[in-house]
Amino acid sequence: MNHRMTIAQICGAVESPLFDRKSARIDAKTLAIHLIAFANADGGMIAVGVEDDGTITGIDGHAEHINELLRAPFDFCKPSVRVETERLSCVNKDGTPDHILLIEVLQSNDLHANQADEVFFRVGDKSKKLNFEERLQLMYAKGTRYFEDTPVPDAAMEDIDLGFVKAYTEKLGYRKSPEEYLRENKEFVSEKGGKETVSAAAMLLFGRNPKRFFPRARIRFVRYEGTEAKVGAEMNVIKDVVFEGRILQVTEKALEFVRGQIKERTYLGADTRFVTEPEYPEFAWKELIVNAVAHRDYSIKGTDIQIKMFDDRLTVESPGTLPGIVRLNNMRHVHFSRNPKIAQFLHEYEYVQEFGEGVDRLYEVMETAGLPQPEYRVEAFMLYATIRNTKLADNLGGAPQVTPQDKIIAYCMEPHSKAEIAKFCGFKDIKHFTAHYLKPLLESGQLRMTIPDKPNSRNQKYIAVKTED
Repeated sequence: MNHRMTIAQICGAVESPLFDRKSARIDAKTLAIHLIAFANADGGMIAVGVEDDGTITGIDGHAEHINELLRAPFDFCKPSVRVETERLSCVNKDGTPDHILLIEVLQSNDLHANQADEVFFRVGDKSKKLNFEERLQLMYAKGTRYFEDTPVPDAAMEDIDLGFVKAYTEKLGYRKSPEEYLRENKEFVSEKGGKETVSAAAMLLFGRNPKRFFPRARIRFVRYEGTEAKVGAEMNVIKDVVFEGRILQVTEKALEFVRGQIKERTYLGADTRFVTEPEYPEFAWKELIVNAVAHRDYSIKGTDIQIKMFDDRLTVESPGTLPGIVRLNNMRHVHFSRNPKIAQFLHEYEYVQEFGEGVDRLYEVMETAGLPQPEYRVEAFMLYATIRNTKLADNLGGAPQVTPQDKIIAYCMEPHSKAEIAKFCGFKDIKHFTAHYLKPLLESGQLRMTIPDKPNSRNQKYIAVKTED
């Protein structure tokens, strides 16, 4: 087990689709619910002996009860949930040497339930009980989930680039040979029926020539002149490029090329200074591309990932519909990896940042930039994701561009509370509003507190700092 988390990280980390903290006092049946939720999603880590607020209370004073918790994956989960455990030395809140129990819940192909035949799934930082329809959807998804684990016909070890595997394992700190890594980890290479087989994931990630086995596991970039795709004599394609190779190569080449296609826009800011910014936030267009690579359905061999850039928008078309219980109306908060091994690989190279948080952050980044929300739609077997570069204020019939910052400053010509300002400007997430708008305006001196010596006062208000002409 390689937890890769320090005590400080365990105590300070935000609970998420992949991480949770629990007191050692937790009931074994309740712990089983969270184990089931992680196993039915993408796996995760539970730190037992740490309170929700990050206070270390430890497990050493609960030896008998901890033994009951260790049996929870077997006694209260149907079928049993696969876990790996580790006791991590620490100092508890009283200053006494103690331990934290780390439980790593492994990904599973099975549908897990508790003794009452209830099925749970990890959504955000909660373990959600699924209704009957959601349960059926998850059961189907788990049955079709792991195409990446299927053997590739006629592929053998000599089709793997062992030099690249060696570079990857050195990055991980794995000390055995590349061949041993492939045979001992994630079933990249396994023996079935007396014959050595290579998985689809191994070929896509480490193959010498993945194109031989997956000719459409590639990315095609098409740049159009204007806002519509035209054909025939009016064809308006000005760039058409295909990126092939291993998944890392395809991802790197596509991102680098698209970076060179992103234009910059210059406008007069609120402080009468010219501001230059890209037409799309970097996180936004990278998230669409990386997400397509990580989660496309590689069993669909008749088409490829396509990036289509127009003057006003960028659309990424990815083979495959939304996986698991992910739907258009819940995709900001529900996550389910179609290709968990590929997603983990991209995470190791820091292309996938935080599992389950990318789409929600994409919405926030677009909002912060004053751009329309991302648009998602599913047609047949394809997922379409679109971001637009037209500022929201530009859609007001040629009206002058008004940024959220402009609205805040104008409203705060008279003092107002944080809640009043957020409501006036249409922000529902107070934390996001504070971090991305209120705090920067305070730091730049465009706003000031009415009670500066008591920043957290419930009577605190904010007022614009008037500049002299």
